[in-house]
Amino acid sequence: MKRAWKFSSDARRVQLLLFQSHLHGFPKPKTITSFPTVLAYRKLNTLSNLVSDLIPLFTDQACSSLEGHVDKVTTLREEILREASDPRRVQSILDDNSDALSPRSPDGSTLLKLMNQLNSNPSLVLQVFSWGRNSCMDAKEYSKAIQAAGRSGDIDLGVKLFKEAASKGLKTTSTYNALMSAFMVNDLVDRCQSLFCDLKRDPTCNPSIVTYNILLSVFGRMMLIDYMEATFREIQKLDLPMNVSTYNQLIAGYITGWMWDDMENIFQILKSGPIKPNTKTYLLMLRGYANSGNVEKMEEMYSFVRDYVNKNSMSSIRCMICAYCRSSEADKFLSKIELLLKFIPENEYKPWLNVLLIKLYAKEVWLEKMDNAINEAFEHGISIRTKGILRCIITAYYQCNALEKLENFVRRAESSGWSICRSLYHCKLVMYGSQKPLNQLHDVLEEMENVKLVCTKKTLWILYKAYMNRGQSSMVLKTLGQMFKHGYEIPLAAFPA
Repeated sequence: MKRAWKFSSDARRVQLLLFQSHLHGFPKPKTITSFPTVLAYRKLNTLSNLVSDLIPLFTDQACSSLEGHVDKVTTLREEILREASDPRRVQSILDDNSDALSPRSPDGSTLLKLMNQLNSNPSLVLQVFSWGRNSCMDAKEYSKAIQAAGRSGDIDLGVKLFKEAASKGLKTTSTYNALMSAFMVNDLVDRCQSLFCDLKRDPTCNPSIVTYNILLSVFGRMMLIDYMEATFREIQKLDLPMNVSTYNQLIAGYITGWMWDDMENIFQILKSGPIKPNTKTYLLMLRGYANSGNVEKMEEMYSFVRDYVNKNSMSSIRCMICAYCRSSEADKFLSKIELLLKFIPENEYKPWLNVLLIKLYAKEVWLEKMDNAINEAFEHGISIRTKGILRCIITAYYQCNALEKLENFVRRAESSGWSICRSLYHCKLVMYGSQKPLNQLHDVLEEMENVKLVCTKKTLWILYKAYMNRGQSSMVLKTLGQMFKHGYEIPLAAFPA
């Protein structure tokens, strides 16, 4: 597959070309035609959660020196989380434990350990940092606070903390990395790249593998695959010690660009080397195989992380369901789809998934399941305007001879803003012609007029056959007259030899 290269503006193009000079040996990226289908699907299936991606980037520095006092910090964390909605109460808890949190305590790293344990709540991390701000904090605490500011969307605070750390002589590679990640999470790619250039020029700091992992992530998400690969070559040239996040970012970038062979190659390199895949790797590969339609490989990846996915990764479950639905053998996977649906909470409704299931159930003529999925769409105010899906629904009702269900569906579709097509009413005419009094055929024609659908050749043919089958000769002649009037072809059976 061709390399995907996307810019949001001409200014970004210029800046990226200037940025190229800071990465020695980086080639000029190839100009590639965009992939609108890929980008549209990417919106439905985000390749990674920005917040969860942030932690692995810093894995190589993730408080490896913090030992002991785990129970005490964990207890304190639980107490703070219980009172998270009351800042004054959190402040009081911190004050009551000031001796344990002091940098002069026997375990001077307790404050940082607490910030790490509160990582899922950036506002609490910032409150803990603010509480201990006047004490002797080091670059690690500042880095953690800068990350938290980025994750909470307060970039100005992140920049302010970065400058404050620099003024205290605490500007390090880790504070650079923290601010780069804050920019990355908030899609401020230009500022992230600019800060990397500043780091390259800073005589007191050098980029680390974490720095380059962040760059890999940025370029991968922008689908600047040539830049991402050049960054990887730069890592190899500098002989930096890579970690599993390095490979994960490469895999994620290739998935974003739908470059399945490259994705597979990196995965095999990772498996054969000293660094082994982690849960994030398997989640990425599961998504990649699902998006590429490789159901067998997708299920293999799922087997490695089944328990984690079922409890923690609803996006992976939805991605698998999507792969099953798009499969040419979707009917074989119904039981697996039903099982996966049970893991998705009711409050996590996704319209695109609902529509996908409606289409699947309609094609396989699973009427009850189709009706349930349609009702769910109506309840959530979702309207379907794709005529292909509507025709699938109509066909399912017709094949099951479910006239009342079809009538109910048409009424609700009309009032809910769904796309109304002539096929809906043609199906009603066919079914009315065999099951209802013939005078009710006119009711259907009036419904068509109300939604501004005129009679066509097919409409008149349906009426002709209905009247012929029921022996209504006068109505047959009237319908033939309408055909003559509009210049339509007349059935040969109307004039027997």
